[in-house]
Amino acid sequence: MLTHEREITEPVDLCLPDGRLNPAAVGWTRRPLHRADLRGWGRRKRWEYWGIVTPSHIIGLVASSLDYAGVHGVYVLDRASRAEVSHDAVVPLARGARFPAVSGAGTARVEGGGVRVEIDQEPGGTRLRAYAPDLTLDLEIPLPEGHESLGVVVPWGPRRFQYTVKDVGRPVHGRLVLGGAEHEVGEGAFAVLDHGRGRWPYSVVWNWAAGHAPGLSVQLGGKWTDGTGSTENALFVDGRLHKIGAELEWVYDRSDWLKPWRIAGDGVEVEFTPFHEKISRTELGVVGSETHQCFGHFGGRVRAGDGSWVTLDGLTGWAEEARQRW
Repeated sequence: MLTHEREITEPVDLCLPDGRLNPAAVGWTRRPLHRADLRGWGRRKRWEYWGIVTPSHIIGLVASSLDYAGVHGVYVLDRASRAEVSHDAVVPLARGARFPAVSGAGTARVEGGGVRVEIDQEPGGTRLRAYAPDLTLDLEIPLPEGHESLGVVVPWGPRRFQYTVKDVGRPVHGRLVLGGAEHEVGEGAFAVLDHGRGRWPYSVVWNWAAGHAPGLSVQLGGKWTDGTGSTENALFVDGRLHKIGAELEWVYDRSDWLKPWRIAGDGVEVEFTPFHEKISRTELGVVGSETHQCFGHFGGRVRAGDGSWVTLDGLTGWAEEARQRW
């Protein structure tokens, strides 16, 4: 393995009884094993983000609770026309939001501002449904036997920490109804999960990239994990995870987000060429966020656990920068 990090192989509680980070929870997993028993109110962040790439559309769906607000949304990009449809909602105090403690198990539900998201998770997979004005999404996301995902606990300190599951390259099928037109989701489509549970600092910046082609996926992160001893970097070959422990350098032009990006570190030499930029901004006074998510294609190479280099040419996905005050 290309990492110094500890692999966790048994179920573990994320928190101690007093709400502090459980030291035994720090490490990484190949399947969800952490129970995110967050306690207290005010700094908790909980979310489920699903990104779906089809030959004709890119879909983003988020259900989240920041304690003082729920921030939910559905986004669709038409890849041919580059037309965007976006519905966002901010719900005070995250009223009505429901989130399970374990990724891949239980039900998540949020509703408000004309947006409703329903996520039903069972051992065999996930059913994802979303409703917004002139938009309906109904998808099945099976969990293939032996499929691995990356779970990581990032420790800033005993009272500030994050547990994330990044699950890249899941099969998906179903339908998207947009403005009365129905679009089938199936052949050539894939889904990516970002499951998050934690207690965050007020201000943070992160980078995230995820890409997939048949039999091959990559998951890369940066900035927010620097100096913690944990990373969210991995290569997936035929569903098998190869953990990468190196901190990565991200190089991109903040004055022109559509210029090529470079992501590099020990065992990682990745190029990303965007074809579309999605900009998201939320301002709620002393809190707010700004995200530049670029969709595009990957190139370069990543080293697998046996030391061989794996070429990433042909992967499609995204790379982003997010700045949060929350």
